[in-house]
Amino acid sequence: MQQENQTRSNKARTAATRLALINAARMLFSEKGYAETSTPEIVKAAGVTRGALYHHFEDKIALFRAVVTEEYIAVANEITATSKAHPGTAIDALKQGGRGYLKAMQDKGRVRIMLLDGPAVLGQLELAQIDQDTSGDTLRQGLHGAMQAGQIKTLPLDALTVQLSALFDRAALAVAEGDDPQDHLDVLDAIFESLT
Repeated sequence: MQQENQTRSNKARTAATRLALINAARMLFSEKGYAETSTPEIVKAAGVTRGALYHHFEDKIALFRAVVTEEYIAVANEITATSKAHPGTAIDALKQGGRGYLKAMQDKGRVRIMLLDGPAVLGQLELAQIDQDTSGDTLRQGLHGAMQAGQIKTLPLDALTVQLSALFDRAALAVAEGDDPQDHLDVLDAIFESLT
């Protein structure tokens, strides 16, 4: 019984240390960027030892990858929550998903991590894999569902997903720099309507 409690305690401590590292790194990466953040700063902010950092993560890139993954999960959760809160047609779901995306991306730190440092540090292919692994490729699935329902034109799905995803990312960057989110949502809505 005591060994079982100790195992649980060790697992909880391990999870808490990993979370502290991810949270500290997220804060520093969002404020300073990947290149300007050092591992000693992360360790200090997390309140752990350098050995604990390297026990959980091979290097700073591995820690950054974990932070990026958590950001993608948070965005996917917001998209899903926003879409489910306003049920309707497949087009409505796509529009609401866009609203969820821009809402989630109003965090400038998230924009920096996902859209600026992410491609530079991890590369576009790895980001695409993280996106697929964490969000289940929600935009692609939404577009596929809309095509299957006959609500939008049948177009090459992968190309359409890539292009619309790029539009969403550019809108998020513009909103982070001060653009009115509603202006971008109006344009994105019009683009979805033009696909009918």
